[in-house]
Amino acid sequence: MCASVRSLAMLAALGALASMLTGCNDNGGTDDYRLGGTVSGLAAGESVLLQNNGADTLTVSANGSFSFSESVSSGASYSVSVLQQPVGQVCSVANGSGSVPASHSVLTLGSNNAFTPVAVNCITNTYSIGGTVTGYSTGTGLTLEDNDGPALAISVNGAFTFPAKVPSGAIYDVTIASQPTGATPPKCTVSNGSGSVAAANVTSVAVTCSVTRAQNAWIWQSGSDTAQAVGVYGTIGTPAPGNVPTARYGHVSWTDRGGNFWLFGGFVETPVTNGQLNDLWEYTPATSLWTWRAGSSQVDSTGNYGTQGVAAASNEPPARSHPVSWTDAAGNLWLFGGSSFSNTLNDLWRYAPSSGLWTWMTGSSSANAAGIYGTQGVPSAANTPGARFGATSATDSSGKLWLFGGGGPGNLNDLWSYTVTSGEWTWVSGSNTTGGSPSYGTRGTATASNHPGARYGAVSWFDSSDNLWLFGGTGVDSNGHIGPLNDLWKYNVAVGLWTWVSGSNVIIAGAVYGTQGVAAPGNVPGAREFAVSWIDASGNLWFFGGTTAPSSSDMNDLWEYSPSSGLWTWVSGSKQLDQPGVYGTLGTPAEGNVPGARDSSTGWVDEAGRLWLFGGNGFAVADQLYPATLNDLWEYTPP
Repeated sequence: MCASVRSLAMLAALGALASMLTGCNDNGGTDDYRLGGTVSGLAAGESVLLQNNGADTLTVSANGSFSFSESVSSGASYSVSVLQQPVGQVCSVANGSGSVPASHSVLTLGSNNAFTPVAVNCITNTYSIGGTVTGYSTGTGLTLEDNDGPALAISVNGAFTFPAKVPSGAIYDVTIASQPTGATPPKCTVSNGSGSVAAANVTSVAVTCSVTRAQNAWIWQSGSDTAQAVGVYGTIGTPAPGNVPTARYGHVSWTDRGGNFWLFGGFVETPVTNGQLNDLWEYTPATSLWTWRAGSSQVDSTGNYGTQGVAAASNEPPARSHPVSWTDAAGNLWLFGGSSFSNTLNDLWRYAPSSGLWTWMTGSSSANAAGIYGTQGVPSAANTPGARFGATSATDSSGKLWLFGGGGPGNLNDLWSYTVTSGEWTWVSGSNTTGGSPSYGTRGTATASNHPGARYGAVSWFDSSDNLWLFGGTGVDSNGHIGPLNDLWKYNVAVGLWTWVSGSNVIIAGAVYGTQGVAAPGNVPGAREFAVSWIDASGNLWFFGGTTAPSSSDMNDLWEYSPSSGLWTWVSGSKQLDQPGVYGTLGTPAEGNVPGARDSSTGWVDEAGRLWLFGGNGFAVADQLYPATLNDLWEYTPP
């Protein structure tokens, strides 16, 4: 009896233990499993963050098997997702959701089954490599390559993209596979061309192309190498390779804020036409294209003033020659006076490239208007300079427009400033009558009594210290004689004093050339009128050519004056008069190239400091007997 009772107790205990082992574990009641699987394709050094059922997270940092830390009960649901992708990759989950199966065997107490159906596969992202090409306006054959891969041919400026993509984290290295070729091939360089690909397309590679310029060499860039060439206007507002202005002299020019050149008016004399112009042209150095923007393609247009102060599409200045021009701080173009139909003008115009509209700002719409001087030094809306041609102009660092002298019924030596913001003229210095005689004083010494004599056809500029400089022209000398001058003057705006700096105080003074390319105290250009001038970034004066007396012959010498050293340098061109041009090959720089002698041309300075020269009245070829109108465009890179 006792033995039976003991046996039954033992059997009950064993049954309870069996039930405990088969029906529960340390979490009690059901079988638990360690959910997991495998990861493949994960990049070295990267990790993927996985999550099960929106709670249990696991960071996997290597390919192979994985398992979540929290157990999942038999029969329970699971749902594995990617909570955070590795950098530069996309991982996807297969067999990531379902229910955990029931237990199949009695387990040892405290152990868990591994349930590993989940497969995580990672794929590396690939990204494109590209950028932008600029300055590729001449030449052909530019090709690029990335990591020594297949070459990519470039035909035009703009965006480019290599067809082959690069994996995230890989290195890219863009280089020039072949440079452009042609008559004037640019040299191209790469910046931002190498690096490591992050999780984005690369668009920052910059390929910059520019034509290698021979210093101290002229380049014939456009127009004809013969005189009296007829222009090609094309369609107004449309640039085209064949467009080119008609040969002319006495025109004016500007440079806008975008580095484009603008040309207005002048006198044309060709086999098919003769007269004055009011056409407006734009030249874009980046494309080497001319665009006819406004005005008439016919001579002697009377224009249309419209309402003073009001811009309108129908407004346009009358045809004229030898006006003056400025560019203001906003990039607007300003035009004053000139000669029109054998009369002189004093109208002031503004042209806005942004709108393409002219505005008549001040002055008279009638010819030969007298000036209204007001009180010297006092600005007034009623003030206005009198009509004139061949004045000289400059813009100071504050944006004021300055005007000196000019010709007409009589020569003038009045100095004016115009404030763009207020629209007021100020008579600053000089006489309010024609024929003003000079007072040279002592060379190099500023006094209140000093002032230049009346003149036209001079050149002027502002230096880096905002001093106004004036050179030459035809005017009155210290003996009261009228003729070409070579005197150099400085006007200190701050104190209102003139200084005679160099040159002669009598007319028709000859040049002292010295050694070409060498500045020296004795050097000085000869007397002349209607030279073309430029100002470089250092505030130095450059000028070319002009006409001298007594033979009214033209020159083609190029000079530089440095205000800081006070020295002249004969840079290029001939000492001889009426020299023909040496054009060479269109678009090709060469040391022997040089524009022919000329006067009344115009010029620009581009953003790279290169000097540009257009047209004038002069000599193109060796057998030309007399000066004639020109439309050749030249470029010069200072040494």
